[in-house]
Amino acid sequence: MNRQPEPTIRLSQFLKWKGICGTGGEAKIRITEGEVEVNGEIEKRRGRVLRNGDRVLIEGEEHVVTLEQES
Repeated sequence: MNRQPEPTIRLSQFLKWKGICGTGGEAKIRITEGEVEVNGEIEKRRGRVLRNGDRVLIEGEEHVVTLEQES
């Protein structure tokens, strides 16, 4: 029984992917300045690993992480 690993994405990559931040540098600054919450907690680690269902709050807007499983 070969189980596929759960898909993940780093917080800074997620912010760029969703178009919230234009660059990795912008994402880094916004994260380290405490502007981002993950699952209700301020997150200052740009390398924070996100999984399906995690909730990212920035600028009063919530984004739910939805990643597709690789086949």
